[in-house]
Formats: sequence, C-alpha cells, structure tokens
Amino acid sequence: MKKLLALAAVAVAVTASPVMAADKTITLAVNNMDCAACPSIVKGSLEGVPGVAKVAVSFKDKTATVIYDDAKANVNQLTSATTKAGYPSAPKS
Repeated sequence: MKKLLALAAVAVAVTASPVMAADKTITLAVNNMDCAACPSIVKGSLEGVPGVAKVAVSFKDKTATVIYDDAKANVNQLTSATTKAGYPSAPKS
C-alpha cells in the first residue's frame, strides 16, 4: 500500500505543471534606425530570440514592441539581440 501511495505521489508531482509562464509585452526605444530597411533588421533580430511571439517595429517612433514568453526570454536577451544587430535598445520609460 505504501508503494502504491508513493507511486501516486510521484505521478502527481510529475504531471503537475510548474508555475505558468506569462506572455509579457515591452516597448524598447531603439537607436540608430535611420533608413527604411532598419525596422526589418531590428524585427528579425528580435524574432530570433527564443520565446518571442510577436514584434512590431515603428520607424517613426524609433521603437520596437515585443510580446515574449518570460520563461524563455528576458529583457537583457532582447536588448542584446538588437545591439548585436547594430541597433542598441533599452526599455522605453
């Protein structure tokens, strides 16, 4: 009986889901966007970050709005991706 209870407890622990990650939205202020091709490059760099679900880049506002899974990506990864592409960014305040 104890073995059965132990197995049941393990089964529940294995199937219980961890804390659910949430989609988050952040708007980044993006530097160096000075031509019509820049938003496409910024968008591609952000879409390459695992966990990013959607990216919208505004050339006019010099911003990128990103929806991402906070269990797979974080703000540092997002800003690092744009910086590596030549477009330093930071969370817009």
